[in-house]
Amino acid sequence: MSGSPPELPIVVLDALMPVSQRLVLNRRGSSVWDVEGDRGRYAVKVGYPVEATSEWPAQPWTALAPAREGAVLHRLGADDIAYREWERGTWNIQPWREGPDLYRLWEPCRTEGSSVELHTSVALGCVEALAELHAKGWAHGDVQPAHFIIGPERTYLIDLALARGGHVPEGYDFPFRGCLVHYEAPEIARSVLATGEAEPTQEADIYALGASLLISATGWRAVEYPDEAPRPVQREAVASGKRRPVKATGELGELIDAMLSHAPEDRPTIHEVGKALS
Repeated sequence: MSGSPPELPIVVLDALMPVSQRLVLNRRGSSVWDVEGDRGRYAVKVGYPVEATSEWPAQPWTALAPAREGAVLHRLGADDIAYREWERGTWNIQPWREGPDLYRLWEPCRTEGSSVELHTSVALGCVEALAELHAKGWAHGDVQPAHFIIGPERTYLIDLALARGGHVPEGYDFPFRGCLVHYEAPEIARSVLATGEAEPTQEADIYALGASLLISATGWRAVEYPDEAPRPVQREAVASGKRRPVKATGELGELIDAMLSHAPEDRPTIHEVGKALS
């Protein structure tokens, strides 16, 4: 259970003077709010530590994640960003990105017997958003369908709390211990299993993008393992490289297969993926 989310910190309320606020997401260690005020519409992320239970260990890093993301966004030159500490952790404010995520947008394509075609323009928008980050020398580290917001004019890549590629203030930094295993590259899974940590790379982002496109188009994960399997069991399956015999239709399917190559050096670069889709 996630429990009740904390209220928005007073300093955030003072900064935004909201006329409306809506809880969008409440999970262990963080909550996300859609806040609208005189200054505009913002996403507010609030982080706090996760206490240990019989099911999972303590996770103090969740308290630092909003400030780390704020620092990353600042390093990337984003405007209208604020991040600070509060009594239980950190928070950040960033512009709200309106639109469905990739998985929700492609839902009609996954309906049995559907004649809805996959639009490569949507995939290309995701590629361009990731390419923009890679061009600045960063790896995202947590690429997944929910982090691509398909806006009316462009696609946004959100949730950069785990990104690597430049300086982050030491007080807000923490080791990368993997991401959602559905989208974790084999080499990341192996490193986390062996050492408890890994280093996000652009090659791993490519794998994650391929896995994101595949599950959004077909509803199937790239690698097969029981839904309720413990994280180490999931990672063992990913590390083995045993792929499901699932393929998206057409040329996009062939491209996704290349992106999901077991060896990082066999995957196309983001530039090559964009060129193929164009």
